[in-house]
Amino acid sequence: MADHGLMEFPRALPGPAALAAWCFATVTLPLLFFDWTHRWEEDQPVSTALWWAAGAAPLLAATAAAKWRWHARRGGLLAAGAVATLVAMVFLGGSLAVFRWVIPLTGSADWARVVLSGAVLAGGGGALGYLLGSRRPRRNALAGHRGYAVGALVALLGGLFLHTTVRLGAEGSTAGPDLGATYGGVGPITPDEGVLTLPSAGEYAIYAIGFAPSNPDCRVGNAQAKRLTIPPGDYGGDYASYTWIASFEVDAPGTYPLSCQTPDADASYTVGDLPRVRGLVGAMIHWPLTTIWLLGAIPGLLIIADAVTRRTRTR
Repeated sequence: MADHGLMEFPRALPGPAALAAWCFATVTLPLLFFDWTHRWEEDQPVSTALWWAAGAAPLLAATAAAKWRWHARRGGLLAAGAVATLVAMVFLGGSLAVFRWVIPLTGSADWARVVLSGAVLAGGGGALGYLLGSRRPRRNALAGHRGYAVGALVALLGGLFLHTTVRLGAEGSTAGPDLGATYGGVGPITPDEGVLTLPSAGEYAIYAIGFAPSNPDCRVGNAQAKRLTIPPGDYGGDYASYTWIASFEVDAPGTYPLSCQTPDADASYTVGDLPRVRGLVGAMIHWPLTTIWLLGAIPGLLIIADAVTRRTRTR
């Protein structure tokens, strides 16, 4: 690669809009697609999520190679393909890291095969992008006021989608006990009439049964249960769906009263073992909602910052 090409390497990197699209296509969309196309009691294996990132790699590589050819002009097909593959593999590695440590879904996958397939596909995408990169790129469509509007919309959608991503990711990353035994409950369909029989000291989970509201004011004895910011659901079996909405801790085994105040008179709640959600997503379901929204808004804020920078340079 010529020195001029090396100097133009940063300009081959995807912009904030491409970053937002990549995050949605490789992390959020696989979770949404599985949720839309499978029964609620089925757990998503990690293998169904990884291939989305490998499939998106050639599109990203094509974009990078096209930008490289225009800006670095002296670079040939091999240089463009190498740069494009490198860019795609960095992004692919980021998505795989999410499903390795942040949202470690159940099951197993051939990680090496996914990486190799992504590299091969990225190489092909880079070659195609090189052929299409001979034309002068159009003026940035997200510069100026349009960039502000698109960035604001992406920021809003990012917060919503991250909320959904955390919820579905927590459901898919639950290692156990997934409700487990039940120790009593409250509501029309529970026979316990608000009496809990807890076998040991420790922490327990409160589950909403079916379509019961996920934000009741639940108390165990005189202590208020701690609500989850993002309640994961779809726990249970073939006959009923449960949503983990809150948790509480007791110092000793025994019998405790349970009350859950909600406007829905038909709402029922039960107490079971505490689920074990693996990965960082297990902590994220407890984070303040403002933190989740701000993290989800980052790609949109980057689009706005990029639009401001371009408008300043133009002036």
